Amino acid sequence: MQKLIINGGRRLNGEITVQGAKNAVLPVMAAAILCDGRVTLRNCPRITDTYCALRILKSLGCGGRFTDKNTVVIDSGGLASSEISDELMREMRSSVFFMGALTGRTGQCRISLPGGCDIGQRPVDIHIAALKKMGVTVTEDHGSLNCFCDGRLKGAEIALSFPSVGATENVILAAVTAKGTTELTNAAREPEIADLAEFLNRCGADIKGAGTSSITIHGREKLHGCEYEIMPDRICTATYLACTAAAGGEILVKGCVPEHIRPVSSVFEQMGCSVYTCADRIYLSSQKPLKAADIVRTMVYPGFPTDCQAFVMAALCKAEGTSVFVENIFENRYHHAAELKRMGADIRVEGKVAVVRGVKRLYGAKTAASDLRGGAGLVTAALSAEGTSEISNIHFIDRGYEDIETVLTSVGADIKRV
Repeated sequence: MQKLIINGGRRLNGEITVQGAKNAVLPVMAAAILCDGRVTLRNCPRITDTYCALRILKSLGCGGRFTDKNTVVIDSGGLASSEISDELMREMRSSVFFMGALTGRTGQCRISLPGGCDIGQRPVDIHIAALKKMGVTVTEDHGSLNCFCDGRLKGAEIALSFPSVGATENVILAAVTAKGTTELTNAAREPEIADLAEFLNRCGADIKGAGTSSITIHGREKLHGCEYEIMPDRICTATYLACTAAAGGEILVKGCVPEHIRPVSSVFEQMGCSVYTCADRIYLSSQKPLKAADIVRTMVYPGFPTDCQAFVMAALCKAEGTSVFVENIFENRYHHAAELKRMGADIRVEGKVAVVRGVKRLYGAKTAASDLRGGAGLVTAALSAEGTSEISNIHFIDRGYEDIETVLTSVGADIKRV
């Protein structure tokens, strides 16, 4: 079993170029199924979720591989199956995107309920209800979902009961080759949705309004391949800023989109960090003891991202005063709090609220990641702790961060994988 060993107390200084976005590349890889011709995706992160998506594509008969460090080439010409095994579906939550793509391409699919991190219920009811409006019959059979449509899917007026990112992207994937027009309201507005729509439009789709709450999709009979560059990862950007805020020092994150993490940057400013942005880079300086950040509420975009909650909490563990977190997206996303307490943090969790009272010191300890972003939170805390920390279950971290130890070592951290 691999672990991260971190000797804390070192300030971070230097520059980082952020990786491509995990939450953008996975639905785009699923979308490649809809394209007649080769798809070349640049700036793809080498993370385990990307490799899982490639395994799913290959299991369906598609060609898919890394051709160089961060370029993936996909050819769906050999698509021979519309069924994804239970084993592959359990590897990551994002495998649910293949439901919309496969149904849109073949009129049918069979998948099991997806896996991923244990951060609470993430039901696919919204996805199913949307597909049914487009003429898809969905049945459940011993934990598997069977989708079938006789002929092309049909455009429909769909109003989501909640602005779910996954459901929004599944509707887009199903609707781009449907007959007629789909009007989607109460859609999620995350930048990754706009990235998916931009990719599909480059392939010949007609999607308008992606990134807003109302999206219009005019169905096309066929899509073609294209070359496309995946957007920067806003959650990784925020992670490395949080690491620097916690450990102290100054960092320049390049190749990012500052606008995408403005709610997080404002929290760092409340903490007493200096934050400057321009074009595609963010500079953060953490030179003084941190201050508490009052109340941090996770919200759908453009609010504070739930994916940033864990590592921002870790950075606030040594802040002067009391910070309050209110988790409004998932009901089970405070697993990392118990591990942070092993390091000396003072955190009290009651339901969706976590109260963090700043302590003067954190101490190195043996901890275990229980989910992707919680694992990043443990790394953040360990960088600011006294002594040596050992983080196990780092396969969760590898789902979303490309060589996290190499990136942090480049800016002065003492971290290694063993």
